[in-house]
Amino acid sequence: MRIRRILAAVFATAALAGLGLTGAATATATAGSVTPASVTPASVTPGECTDGGGTIDRSTPVLPTCRGGKYDGQTVD
Repeated sequence: MRIRRILAAVFATAALAGLGLTGAATATATAGSVTPASVTPASVTPGECTDGGGTIDRSTPVLPTCRGGKYDGQTVD
């Protein structure tokens, strides 16, 4: 009887540890899929807009916007 209780405790511990490792691996894989190079900034400088192949459109109401190139549609700050 005592051995069954010990084995049950060992299996329960191993099962819970496995769930913890699986959750950590999933969180790491999800966080690792987004790279800083793939994220575009909310606004760019005029130099970044032109260096990226775009032009500055100053006809937009609030802030100028970068048109074309790498930062198309981003506000110019």
